[in-house]
Amino acid sequence: MDGHGGGSQRRGRSRTDSWSHVLGEGARVARAALLANWRRTVLTVLGVGIGAGVVVTVAAVIEGIRSEVLGAVESAGPNNFTLMPFDFSDVRVAIGGSGRPPWWDRPPITDREIRRVRALPGVAEAVAGFQFGASLRYRSNWVSANWQGSSSGWAAFTPGDFTSGRDFTPAEVDQARAVVVLSASLAEAIFGELDPVGKRLRVNAGRRAANELFTVIGVYEPEATLFGEAGSNYAVTPLTAADKRLKARTRFTFVNVQVSPREGTTPQETQEQIISALRSMRELGPGEENNFRFVTSDQIGDLFNQLTGAFFAVMMGLSSVGMMVGGIGVIGIMLISVTERTREIGIRKAVGATRREILWQFLIEASLLTATGAAAGLLIGWGISELLAYYTPLPARIPLWSVFAAITLAALTGILFGMVPALRAAKLDPVDALRYE
Repeated sequence: MDGHGGGSQRRGRSRTDSWSHVLGEGARVARAALLANWRRTVLTVLGVGIGAGVVVTVAAVIEGIRSEVLGAVESAGPNNFTLMPFDFSDVRVAIGGSGRPPWWDRPPITDREIRRVRALPGVAEAVAGFQFGASLRYRSNWVSANWQGSSSGWAAFTPGDFTSGRDFTPAEVDQARAVVVLSASLAEAIFGELDPVGKRLRVNAGRRAANELFTVIGVYEPEATLFGEAGSNYAVTPLTAADKRLKARTRFTFVNVQVSPREGTTPQETQEQIISALRSMRELGPGEENNFRFVTSDQIGDLFNQLTGAFFAVMMGLSSVGMMVGGIGVIGIMLISVTERTREIGIRKAVGATRREILWQFLIEASLLTATGAAAGLLIGWGISELLAYYTPLPARIPLWSVFAAITLAALTGILFGMVPALRAAKLDPVDALRYE
């Protein structure tokens, strides 16, 4: 029994030693061959590296955008939610259809309903608002800007601080006072170095509205975002002033209500209170569904993940094409290498090298090419993501999974595209190989 067991152990060690010898010798020969033709090696590595670099760079950009968007949602309050006439994530546009979409005829949220929601015991804050476009003028040229009609307290849902002046009060909202808060970038574009607070602007929201004079009462500096100036040039005026003075609310204007639950009340409990109040006010029967919707931060995150997932799948496909081009380069280089070293292969076979050893030698050589390319690609991707994070608001970060994805893709490229040259080298007849010149 001991003799039989000892023989099995020796055979196991022999097989292990044989594999170690094959891999070690293959790596040594492959490294020497790649260094002997370093220019060709560098070009091949660069081709694979670009594909791997695209993978990690795209992943870093998407991760940065995702963290920025979800961070903005979280900063506005993870428990907050929005009451809307319909859920925008469920909206589908029918092309060529004859009827209107089912959400089209849903009733808007009225001022009376807003006051009822604000008075509920589970609601700490409820800020109603809608978006519209308007032109404003100070002394000379008209300037177009994004406007928001809102109730007081909107700044609690918009990360940032007042740099001068103040927000409008509930009394000013009730009286539809012609006051406005400008974002810092819009105030600078209109007034330059002048202090905007107390200045009067001529405002027009379209053909239906008369020119109205609005007094600037505050300047708000929103937190820096990925979207830069595109998201920071806006003006905020009382909801009632936008409605009565500028006639900004139309049939196509959708009023939304941002709700913050009271401390000690869960978002679900607050939503149940709102559902009960609105169903009663709208006289909905037991069998009728709600004709309003809630949008939570989780829904926004899920929707964004779906969008970025589709975008990443497309970019991964494009980067795979790049890796394929690099793999074709690997085939070409390895076939040339096999042809150039035909006599060397014949000599190695003549002194006892097996087909398996020759096969592994060239597979290892191809894998070394692609592994080095993957390392170069990781460095390229890391460098680009660092530059983006330093020079732009995008916090580009390379996720760990993208590193493994790039390495795995490069390894598969080396094995798949290196197999054809390796098989060709392994099948060479030693006599014919020795005769090759």
